[in-house]
Amino acid sequence: MKGNFPINKLRELQTPFYFYNTDLLRDTLALIRAEADRYGFHVHYAVKANANHKILSIIRENGLGADCVSGGEIKASLAAGFPAKKIVFAGVGKADWEINLGLDNDIFCFNVESAAELEVINELAGAKNKVASVALRINPEVDAHTHAYITTGLKENKFGINLSQLDSVLDLFETLKNVKLIGLHFHIGSQITDLSSFQSLCSRVTEIQENMARRRILVENLNFGGGLGIDYHHPNHLPIPDFKEYFAIFHKHMKLRPEQQVHFEPGRSVVGQCGTLITKVLYVKEGASKNFAIVDAGFTELIRPALYQAYHRIENLTSEEAEEVYDVVGPICESSDSFGKSVDLNKVRRGDLIALRSAGAYGEIMASQYNCRQLPKAYFSDTL
Repeated sequence: MKGNFPINKLRELQTPFYFYNTDLLRDTLALIRAEADRYGFHVHYAVKANANHKILSIIRENGLGADCVSGGEIKASLAAGFPAKKIVFAGVGKADWEINLGLDNDIFCFNVESAAELEVINELAGAKNKVASVALRINPEVDAHTHAYITTGLKENKFGINLSQLDSVLDLFETLKNVKLIGLHFHIGSQITDLSSFQSLCSRVTEIQENMARRRILVENLNFGGGLGIDYHHPNHLPIPDFKEYFAIFHKHMKLRPEQQVHFEPGRSVVGQCGTLITKVLYVKEGASKNFAIVDAGFTELIRPALYQAYHRIENLTSEEAEEVYDVVGPICESSDSFGKSVDLNKVRRGDLIALRSAGAYGEIMASQYNCRQLPKAYFSDTL
């Protein structure tokens, strides 16, 4: 063993592959449940972070619902045993078949992102003689102070209904008979580490609710989405995010109406730290100005560094020699296929196992077959 990795067993497996620490996942879920239950909050796991069937099953076993952004995710959630009444469906571009799938299964709620979508849901629900429960996803104009690609709560983003349009969308409910407004939905971004952003969100939602109250419109549910970040730099020392402080902020700063229910949709913070991409060193290439550790995983297995220039901690699991400096790169025929530049690693040799940490979210789920590569397998700590 090195750290939490069974090295001898991992050596027997064909690389690259994903390795999931199921004990850490269960510990994370236990903390989420304890802190959410303290305030009576409801938690729906954001399936887009990782839809591996076993991962979904463990999450469902721990009592969470599912937050889906596609018909495929609804199917995956149902196949993993999530009750339809715990499934919420968001997404700026829901196709008719996806909406019908939600209607046929009587899911808890559609998070509606435009007036046009609301009218389509009303039409499709009417054709089935049903009334669809909907929450309006509103852009609260709160800056999450995160990467531009994963900011979602500003008016220039494609998601949600702008505040200036809210009154006109609320007016629509007077004419649409097959939709029922049961909540408001907010999601301001992803990988948020400045928790003051959530306090600002609470203040804005209070203002919105006060304005709606003047119209005598009250909703049963407030959904604050997800967005809580993880510590990519210190996965060994800080493996579980601060859910205690996260939920406490909403309890302290959100003014709720009587009997109003609060929902959350965490994804990365649930599964991010439990997953690692394991790859093998193919070659050590000495350059004029730097050395390259060329591994058999590429951005086909973990795209975040290429897509966002995102950081992942990189560790050599099979060397105890002195550290040297390497650029860690993959085999894909693209210059962007790099996991890290000037990385300090224990001396690297051909055949070493390299761990790309914090890959449980947006690793396996975003894998591709570019260059005609095979999709990698996943293994779990409780079955090796």
